[in-house]
Amino acid sequence: MTKFSDLKLDPKVLKAIEDAGYETPTPIQAGAIPPALEGRDVLGIAQTGTGKTASFTLPMITLLAKGRARARMPRSLVLCPTRELAAQVAENFDTYTKYHKLTKALLIGGVSFKEQEQLIDRGVDVLIATPGRLLDHFERGKLLLTGVQIMVVDEADRMLDMGFIPDIERIFSLTPFTRQTLFFSATMAPEIERITNTFLSAPERIEVARQASASSTITQGVVMFKASRKDKEASEKRQLLRKLIDSEGEKCKNAIIFCNRKTDVDIVAKSLKKYGYDAAPIHGDLEQSQRMRTLDGFRDGTLRFLVASDVAARGLDIPNVSHVFNFDVPSHAEDYVHRIGRTGRAGRTGTAIMICTGRDDKNFADVERLIQTEIPRLDNPLQGVILPESDEEPEAEVRQSSSRSRSRGGRGRSGDKTAPRDKPEEAKAEAPREAKPREDRAPDAAQGEDKPREERARDPQPREARQPREPREERVRDAKPREERQPREPREERQPREPREERASEGRSDERRDRSRGGQGRDSGRDNGPKVVGMGDHLPSFIALSFDERRTG
Repeated sequence: MTKFSDLKLDPKVLKAIEDAGYETPTPIQAGAIPPALEGRDVLGIAQTGTGKTASFTLPMITLLAKGRARARMPRSLVLCPTRELAAQVAENFDTYTKYHKLTKALLIGGVSFKEQEQLIDRGVDVLIATPGRLLDHFERGKLLLTGVQIMVVDEADRMLDMGFIPDIERIFSLTPFTRQTLFFSATMAPEIERITNTFLSAPERIEVARQASASSTITQGVVMFKASRKDKEASEKRQLLRKLIDSEGEKCKNAIIFCNRKTDVDIVAKSLKKYGYDAAPIHGDLEQSQRMRTLDGFRDGTLRFLVASDVAARGLDIPNVSHVFNFDVPSHAEDYVHRIGRTGRAGRTGTAIMICTGRDDKNFADVERLIQTEIPRLDNPLQGVILPESDEEPEAEVRQSSSRSRSRGGRGRSGDKTAPRDKPEEAKAEAPREAKPREDRAPDAAQGEDKPREERARDPQPREARQPREPREERVRDAKPREERQPREPREERQPREPREERASEGRSDERRDRSRGGQGRDSGRDNGPKVVGMGDHLPSFIALSFDERRTG
């Protein structure tokens, strides 16, 4: 059996490994460390939890033992998809460089730029970073990548899922062509294979397990869940999760509970805490300091349940996780392998239980197709149990409905303020009672007629006998034939003021104006002469006076 002492590592590195309690390398470590020490490119494919971090950290420390870092020019670069994985790599680096004087810098989001720049300015041997923060420092002019001798890409398939592939390609272009590249991934998607063919030179391919296979030390199971009612599905699903935890009893020392959405992470964590379970959420929207505190509490055993999104599914080395609960079936089948890989690590046994609803059938079939194994079906512990009604969502619905009722009550009270608007109609309805009793009006209302209009009319004659518009039309037609009236003449033929009295409309306009004024006003006692025609009947008298004065003057 191969031991670390057979891998030609630096003696100080071997001493640090011995202090950490390791003697025998894992298959990926035994396969990747020798070619890495020879300076060759390495393509490592292994399931999560097989020790990929040490397989590139140990040879890197050995190769960097000689030499000195320069300011703003790191000697090696490690790219990680998430902040947590980057922080974990930094911890492993500290463990294995116990007897070396190599320096490191951790460039991740959620930390001050100034502190990171101070580390870079002093010069670092190992730069551990997420792609986004690394490019931020580069674009600020605080970092040069021309001195990179070793470049490591960890969890490359996760980089693909998170959309970092364009950033990875750009970072590759910023590093020297002569660099050594160590490329590790749990799966080999076509896009990942394209990158390896582009940026790796004759790599040594180490594949220690079938792609996307689950560890044999993990006991898997799935509960096919169907809610009693659609609106109760989320609440009953959380109750099912609590029943599954209780059914495991003392075997469930701690557990990671995975949800697909960040909002569900918060809701599930809050639900567990409400029912007395020691749980805390972790996802990408939380502050980095809070995420690190939560992880530290879960590692040291002060926190029993970690409710997480897929940000915690990749690369986190928490060796003593007894259970993994998939509250949701993952959208990508590969994520299932990474999720359950948080348990059963380093030869330990573990349990992975998943809850599958009706709409998850397609994703569940993809998972079984990927791992080429039928996941055993478990009995639903809630079957035949009368479920309580209380949980977060129903309580929230009650609060929302009560607030809606209060708002509706407010509108009702405001409606009371507008009630007097209806009182005139009631008064109108009461006014014609003598003319038409209420029981006589009921059939009309049934026919859809407008009661206020009928009551205001108060005309005993039938509606068809009253034709108000026909006499008006006759009067208009009898007044003067249309062809004899020439109200408008071409603009060039109209002379300003001499022919006003000759126009046929003059008499009518004067009569209308006199009627409107009622024979009163400033001009009623004197003759102002011919009126101004063509400016409308609404012409004010003082304008007419000014025109008359100009004409007479």
